[in-house]
Amino acid sequence: MNTLYHWFENSAGKHADAPALEVGARTLTYSELEELAGHVAAEAVAALGSVPARIGVLAERSVLTYAGYLAAHRLGSTVVPLNPAFPAQRNRMIAEAAGLDLVLTEDPADLGVPELAMAEPTGGAAGTPPASATGDLAYILFTSGSTGRPKGVPIRHRNVCAYLEHVVPRYGMEPGSRVSQTFDLTFDLSVFDMFTAWGGGATLVVPSREDLLAPVRFVAEKRLTHWFSVPSMVSYAQRLRSLRPGSMPTLRWSLFCGEPLTTHQATAWQRAAPDGVVENLYGPTELTISCAEYRLPADPADWPETANGTVPIGRLYPSVSHVVLDDQGRPAVEGELCARGPQRFPGYLDPAANEGRFYHFGPGDETARPHAAGDELDDTAWYRTGDRVSWQDGALVHLGRSDQQVKVQGYRVELGEIEAVLRDQEAVRDAIVLALPGSGGTTELEAVCTGSDLDSDRLLTAVAGRLPAYMVPRRLTVLDTLPLNVNGKIDRSALTKEAIGQRG
Repeated sequence: MNTLYHWFENSAGKHADAPALEVGARTLTYSELEELAGHVAAEAVAALGSVPARIGVLAERSVLTYAGYLAAHRLGSTVVPLNPAFPAQRNRMIAEAAGLDLVLTEDPADLGVPELAMAEPTGGAAGTPPASATGDLAYILFTSGSTGRPKGVPIRHRNVCAYLEHVVPRYGMEPGSRVSQTFDLTFDLSVFDMFTAWGGGATLVVPSREDLLAPVRFVAEKRLTHWFSVPSMVSYAQRLRSLRPGSMPTLRWSLFCGEPLTTHQATAWQRAAPDGVVENLYGPTELTISCAEYRLPADPADWPETANGTVPIGRLYPSVSHVVLDDQGRPAVEGELCARGPQRFPGYLDPAANEGRFYHFGPGDETARPHAAGDELDDTAWYRTGDRVSWQDGALVHLGRSDQQVKVQGYRVELGEIEAVLRDQEAVRDAIVLALPGSGGTTELEAVCTGSDLDSDRLLTAVAGRLPAYMVPRRLTVLDTLPLNVNGKIDRSALTKEAIGQRG
């Protein structure tokens, strides 16, 4: 198995009549999903006149979307998921940066590249192209970039196959397993949902937007065996008062990733799914979905206590090497987590974005050197996660970010990107975006701007027109000037304290 599609194809060969995909009231077996993917693949080739090198998938929660995702991989094309909830300008920017040849969609999207409106076949799958030898890249995801433009993260097939070789057997994926799909396809954790399920012959169960508003009911009604989501989903279920003891008896595995999992959240979820295992996962997109794991002991009395009340991220996967470095690039017990190995991506789509994001050790060096423009980026380079960690009782504990990148609703957000959009608005002189603690361990964004005759509501509306909803600050304050520290830099700490004080 050396491509994503081969993981699906292998299960389709072994478990043709097993259910592969369940969306609403509709269920497709592996053979049916394989046939539909083949139909979409044939239509894509016919629409373009050749096999597309890079295919965008405008990702709805529909049968055709998942068939389109598989169709692109069947052709050996690189997949670039696009989110219909994002502003059209952002999707056009991604389509241009990715160099898309074709976009698969169910509705016209006007993204500036050829589009194929996917439809169900009216006849047989004659002319379906065979699964192709693939290019190097499996998919490209776009994360928030500090320059105001999304940053492309290409992931190779060998990166994600190394990942699947670890997680598919670990979580017992097999026919009869029923796996949640809570993540949008623009979020790399969705690749876990799809291909761990399909790699083991399990069923991918896709919730509607309404189902996600009642997650515990969804788990119970659909008899899920595997749950995977961001921890904030636990807090949401708690606010609904639906996490009653024993309310999710079918769950065997409950996995969380994308933001810190608090002990409080894990306790509440474990009580509702007492017959299953709770595991905390960690990993940036650049290290392919997740690269560290911590399984909570069956008895909560044995759970570790950490200073910040979060569940440890545990240990790195066996194939992933890591080092913890201090601010000077020297090995330390506490510092920035850096990693390399078969899951490490090959570098950003724009090579300029690699500068400073990797560390190099020369022969005999005790101090790492940051990656500079013109440096060769080979497999020996350590990716800098930007996450601060420390060792506690044989496990890594996540201490927070070392830069201005935060997680909101599980999505990675560069505060600088939001600030750049605000500064683009007429009469805005400067802008600062703060990440503040919200209820249930969530992160909330607030903005502060300076300028003349600024209207907070108008500025937030402008941001909403250019950025996804999770990147729009909940509140914007206009000041005459921004506070400065003794070095003449904007004092973010003072702004944060003031914002928190105004809440109280």
